[in-house]
Amino acid sequence: MAVHVINEANRCLNCKKPMCMQGCPIHTPIPMMIKAFKEGNLNEAGEMLFENNPMSMICSLVCNHENQCEGHCVLGRKGEPVHISSIENYVSDTYFDKMQIPCQPKNGKKVAVIGAGPAGITIAILLAKKGYGVTIFDSRDKIGGVLQYGIPAFRLPKSILERYKLKLREIGIKIRPNTTIGGALEIKDLFRDGYQSIFIGTGVWRPKTLGIKGESLGNVHFAIDYLANPDSYDLGNTVAIIGMGNSAMDVARTALRKGSRHVTLYARGLTSNASDHETTYAKLDGAQLEFGWQPVEINDDGPVFKKILFDEEGNQTGYDKTPVQVKADSVIISISQGPKSKLVNTTEGLKASANGLLVTNSFGETTHPGIFAAGDVVLGAKTVVQATAYAKMVADAMDKYMRGELKEEESEAAKTEA
Repeated sequence: MAVHVINEANRCLNCKKPMCMQGCPIHTPIPMMIKAFKEGNLNEAGEMLFENNPMSMICSLVCNHENQCEGHCVLGRKGEPVHISSIENYVSDTYFDKMQIPCQPKNGKKVAVIGAGPAGITIAILLAKKGYGVTIFDSRDKIGGVLQYGIPAFRLPKSILERYKLKLREIGIKIRPNTTIGGALEIKDLFRDGYQSIFIGTGVWRPKTLGIKGESLGNVHFAIDYLANPDSYDLGNTVAIIGMGNSAMDVARTALRKGSRHVTLYARGLTSNASDHETTYAKLDGAQLEFGWQPVEINDDGPVFKKILFDEEGNQTGYDKTPVQVKADSVIISISQGPKSKLVNTTEGLKASANGLLVTNSFGETTHPGIFAAGDVVLGAKTVVQATAYAKMVADAMDKYMRGELKEEESEAAKTEA
């Protein structure tokens, strides 16, 4: 791998106007990082990456690079772009364990972070660096959120999250696993116990349903539940997956690895909603893709569809009248997720939108003073790098709030936008 990475780094043109940086949602300083790496300054390159993006090592593995940094590389216009993700992964992985995170002296103020997903980890690191005493609360036993329970190990080795856990503890961050805020403990208890500010990054863990007959049957499962612990399921030989996004591809590839022999994904449209890479890998692993199918019912034999009719331009014109019964041992529904409502239901003044997402202003302050939010619970199901980029901005706002420097008109904006 090292030779490959060096060769890729040598291909970088060090553009004066780096389009790769513009394509990256968190604007990673890619040319400068590669230049430092080529000059033998790996630690300097690693410092650049983590200073800009605390989740750099993870983003190097799970980002949609073909549409972001690599998709904007000028070399890709007529040939192959620089494989930036491999360079970032090599640098960040090599640098991570020896990285020293500089933290300001403790300022005596405490911050509660609810949710140990990408946004929560980012907030915790950034505020610990500023001298705050940070405690992370998570309802599960391991940190990572969607990284731990929503992305298969063959895409993101879980040992990386254990390394992050050690690094968090190294800089004094406390972690309370198996602790649901909104249950025995509520947000009011956190304020009572001296937390000056609270961050919510609880993600989206409630599966969205199709709203059709049969979703409660014993042969039907939801993607987010299956990915959390695939070993708990016996799907059988034939699996039908309704949905064709990135999570659906993860489900298909996992099911095939767990022994299912025939795995088919069904979509309403004529194209996959997943990235090109994820779609290609799922097909290579043996998954079949079927387009133009509208689910109308699920029974003990599998899903029932109506075939959607399209014109030559791909516009839907109607349905075939005859329903089609698909035989499947198991059916997995993978059509996105929404947030759970415990925090909103147990916290007076904390408002959510009609779809359950927390209402915030442009810098992450909710409708409750002192409570901020970011990540999927605000934006809906987005990418890791998008959650991290937004969390960086929210960390700055929380710091200003706790120092009494958040402008009054900015705080009022939260109420207006609500």
